[in-house]
Formats: sequence, structure tokens, C-alpha cells
Amino acid sequence: MAAHEIGIWPQPLSGLRERIERHVEDQGRDDFIVLLPDSTPVGHIALFDQDMVEGTAEVYLMLGPQNRGQGYGMDALNALVDLAFGELPMHRLQAVTHTDNTAALTTLTNAGFIQEGVRRSACLHRGRRYDLAVLSLLRTEWEALTRPRSWDL
Repeated sequence: MAAHEIGIWPQPLSGLRERIERHVEDQGRDDFIVLLPDSTPVGHIALFDQDMVEGTAEVYLMLGPQNRGQGYGMDALNALVDLAFGELPMHRLQAVTHTDNTAALTTLTNAGFIQEGVRRSACLHRGRRYDLAVLSLLRTEWEALTRPRSWDL
């Protein structure tokens, strides 16, 4: 469902690489491939729809099914959030996921995101309508987190 939500249908890694390369010059987004220490790719994370004047952006994360539940998503999300608030002038980050995507909701909540609403029946996937949860993290909330920052690890 995450692939449908962000418009990336399942495809080989080369297809994802080509998509990221098309966005290299796009100043409103930052895309990253999530890699293991041995350089094995396990997913994709992005900061997009960046508005440097308003200080807002949206995040998304997609991991291969075999790579979920191992902490890779949390590590990648924390690194992206640290980039947004530690290096970029962001004030508010937003994430959107299906309301029944408990893994994503748990990861986002553990990273400090707070659910602020639901967009009812906002996504059509395989003939079924889904509600979307909208979560956000503000700079002041990030500053209050007690976890080490990515640059300290």
C-alpha cells in the first residue's frame, strides 16, 4: 500500500534509481536509498514538497517487506528528521499513511510524530477506499527528544 500511496509501484531497484536520478535537480526534495552497512539497499526514504519559506516538508519511507521490523526504518527516519531540523530550516514535518498501517504508525510515533487527523476515504487501492492518518513533528518537539542525534552516532 505504501507504494500505491507515494506513486511508486513495485519495480526493480534500477527503476527506483532512475526515479531518484530524475529528481536530482529538484530543490524541493531529497531522496535517499536506505543501505545496510555492507551497502545492501533495503528501502527508500525522502523529504519532499519542501517549502523553505514556510519551513515545511513531507517525509515518506518505504522498506522491502523482508527488511521491516529490524530497526532500519527507525534509523533512517531519525536520520532524515535530524537532517530536516539540524541542517535545513524546517519547522514542521508531515507524514501520511493508511490508518491500518500499524507498523508505519508505530515507527512514526516512536520518532516523535503526533497524529493530528484522518483524511477519510482519501486513497483508492485495488478497488477499496482507505483512510489516511496525518502525523506531524514540529521543531520544538524534535528539540525536546532525548535520543542521540544522527551526527553523534
